[in-house]
Amino acid sequence: PRPPPLPKKQLQRAESLPEQGPSWHCQGDPTPWAGSILCSMPPPHPQHEEGAPSSIPLWDRPSWGSKKPLTKSQSLGEPVAWSSPQKAPSPSPAELTFRTVDGELGQLLQPLESPAGVCRVVLGCQAAALARLSARIQEELVGPEERQQLLETELAGKSWAALSILDREPCCESRDAWYFQVGFTFEQSQLVFAAKVPKLGCASLGVQSSLGAHCSIQRLIGRFTDHIPWELVLPGSPGEQSQSPSGEEPAHLAIRPVLQVLISPEVPYQTLAGFVKGSHGLHRTSPGHYERLACLLLLQVCMGLEHLQVQNVGQGDLCPENLLLVECPCPPRRQQGKEASLSLPRLLISSFFKVKDKQRPCSTSQEWDWTKGLAPPPSPVADELNVGMLIYQILHVDISLENTLGFRSNRLPEIPSLSIYSTGLKRLAMLLLHRDPCKRASIKQARSILQVLLWGPRQELFARSKKTLTLLRSWVEVKRALLLLKFAENSAGAGVSPGLEEWLCCQYFKEVTEHTLYQVTQALYT
Repeated sequence: PRPPPLPKKQLQRAESLPEQGPSWHCQGDPTPWAGSILCSMPPPHPQHEEGAPSSIPLWDRPSWGSKKPLTKSQSLGEPVAWSSPQKAPSPSPAELTFRTVDGELGQLLQPLESPAGVCRVVLGCQAAALARLSARIQEELVGPEERQQLLETELAGKSWAALSILDREPCCESRDAWYFQVGFTFEQSQLVFAAKVPKLGCASLGVQSSLGAHCSIQRLIGRFTDHIPWELVLPGSPGEQSQSPSGEEPAHLAIRPVLQVLISPEVPYQTLAGFVKGSHGLHRTSPGHYERLACLLLLQVCMGLEHLQVQNVGQGDLCPENLLLVECPCPPRRQQGKEASLSLPRLLISSFFKVKDKQRPCSTSQEWDWTKGLAPPPSPVADELNVGMLIYQILHVDISLENTLGFRSNRLPEIPSLSIYSTGLKRLAMLLLHRDPCKRASIKQARSILQVLLWGPRQELFARSKKTLTLLRSWVEVKRALLLLKFAENSAGAGVSPGLEEWLCCQYFKEVTEHTLYQVTQALYT
């Protein structure tokens, strides 16, 4: 039976509906008065033409009712989003996951007529997965950015009164500051932060407050100016010898000076200088493990310096005494015995200055005279020299800057060949300490060399095959796939979260290209 006549209703022409065929019945009309009547009718007889809407099962039909209603800008004959099924765009490889429906996969795979096309899709999926994995590990290491912003808001305007001093003794002392463990109650939990108390004459607080977040840069979540409590022990500070053992203020002394204190979420336990001093035996008994650890620490230094150079900020005093070590939240898996002392800490740069405000101070007058005679470019030269010096210091080779300035690049102190990393580190030190600034390696090049030393390609790759861009590209693609398989196997086996070394590895294979590898291997292996 035919339906009763529809009631007349005044509609503006811009809001009227385009005429549709009978196949539109029961598809969810956007106008309630029409939909209530049409959807109460029995469905028409199925049409046997191929592709007719009525031949599609109900569960496969599009849901027209979920589309947006018409707007006044749509005219009578203008097609609208719900008027006919629109072909969805094919997803990009970066958007594909294991849960991607087969319909979308079919749209992506149908145009691919060769295995090479499928290979490009797979490589794109691997690169996207590696980037997502790297971002997740970084969030585990440094914490979510939203949480840091909440902590900054909570600590705004707070001083010593809002903090609980957990230890009178500093947990770490660098060349320019003392660090104390303090507690702060946030969301009904006790958090442990580091209170940075600068030493007299050492202040880079204004510059440090403006730095962007980076895994190798000390972060700040609070700052205030207040008197230093007498209960805190400041080793080497004037008046400390006369302080009472209980930490009470001596009656014959005035109050301590007012200083600007910084609050950092990372609590350092040692400086790089302390680590190097206590690792002579480890270097002797496990040279391969120790020198790999040295490469990972130097890599963190270079990555932090690159971040500072982008922001036009210099490292105030790049020395082992001002490089802080922080325990990672992700524990190393199944480390026992002497291997436990080889766990990789995060390395933080903690001293800064603004390049445009101040020329990079030279470590000695000899350095200034030497570099001034060669007319070097600004601050990057000092960073390169200091990283070259760090290589020798970490490897327990005696060297002073004054003696180094008298050497040519081929007369630097000898680095003993104790592991597969020794020769590469010696080569890198020569490139960083070259007398000619034009031939000196940059911090970016030093970072790439360290990555190649750690994760390849090694020189034996080119023993039977000529080094070409095609070979290097194939090597990168295979290593990316193997890295993802390694993560999957580790997750299924031990169920341990990846840590700092895995994140550094992800950063390398996420960004490296065959062109970069060609240049780096030329500098490293020739």
